[in-house]
This record gives sequence, structure tokens and C-alpha cells, in this order.
Amino acid sequence: MKHLTVMLVAGLIAASPVLAQDGLNGPDAFANITDQTERSAALFQEMGKVLTHPRCLNCHTVTGGPTQGDDMHAHEPPVVRGDADFGAPGMNCNTCHGTTNVGFSTEKGSIPGHDSWMLAPVSMGWQGVSLGEICAQIKDPARNGDRTLEDLYEHHAHDGLVGWGWDPGEGRKPAPGSQEIFGQLTRAWIDTGAACPG
Repeated sequence: MKHLTVMLVAGLIAASPVLAQDGLNGPDAFANITDQTERSAALFQEMGKVLTHPRCLNCHTVTGGPTQGDDMHAHEPPVVRGDADFGAPGMNCNTCHGTTNVGFSTEKGSIPGHDSWMLAPVSMGWQGVSLGEICAQIKDPARNGDRTLEDLYEHHAHDGLVGWGWDPGEGRKPAPGSQEIFGQLTRAWIDTGAACPG
């Protein structure tokens, strides 16, 4: 009897979906929504926990340069976007931001870094924008860097700069969940019609 109980419990654990990981639900949490369009919009709503997190919003600004910190205060030192979203000539993003996070030697915190550190284009600015508007924007090739939905999935699921949001260096809270769960949500959102929340 004990062996049978262990097998049943093990089977239930193996069959149970991962519903949440550090505040981000996986796609299985929405399986009970029978209407596909409603499920798709709910999946994007969950994706919004990442898209509207300071780790994303600090570089997805709509005006000026980047912001920083969980309170999204103005970048210090002051910097400007520049023509290529890479800072002003002579003061590009990589003047201070290297290819990896660098911890401070005398105090807590770090300078964030990743290969190709830069701002998102203004057309991909999300600060102060509703989640429905963000959804419409990221589906629009004219405003999303000419990406298809499949390109968007690859970007969310595998791009290293997106992944930085879950490994932001000392002194910063990571985005909720993981890039893996975020990629799974993106895949499920696309597969259910890529509907936007109202």
C-alpha cells in the first residue's frame, strides 16, 4: 500500500503543471479558459508582469534616455538616447556598460552589462503605455523592429538581452519568473491567436 501511495503521489507531481515561478504563472494556469481569444488575452496579461517590470521599462522609454532602478528614476549620470538608441557620440552606452554585470568594489550594487547594451527604439517605448497598447505595438512590424510573431517568440525566449532581466546583477530585483516561463507564455499566446487584453 505504501508503494502504491508513493507511486500515486509521484504521478500527480509529474503530471502537475508548473503554475507559478516567482510570481509568474506558466501557460497551464490558463488551460481552464475555454474561449481561445479570452485565454490568449489572459496569457498576454500574464506576460505583462514581465513587460511592465522595471527591468524592461528602464530601457523601453518613450522619451529621452533610459531610467534606472525599481523606481525608474532618471539615469545617473545623465545620458541621451542618441540617433541610434545607443547614446550620444562619444558617450555611447558601452562607455560605461560592458558585456557583463560588474559589481562595485567598495559598496553594494553593480553596473549592468550585456553584449550590445542599448535602448529600445522609441517605437517600442512602453513607459506610461497601457498593456493593450504594448500588445498592439509588439505585434506591429512597423513598430517592433520588423519582427514576425515567430521572431518575437525567439526574442522573448532566447535573446540574451531579454534574459538579462532575470540576471540583472547585484542591487536589482530580477523580472518575475524566468525567461523560460516567459518564452512558454509567448508561445502559448501566439498559438491561441495573439489576442490583446482590452
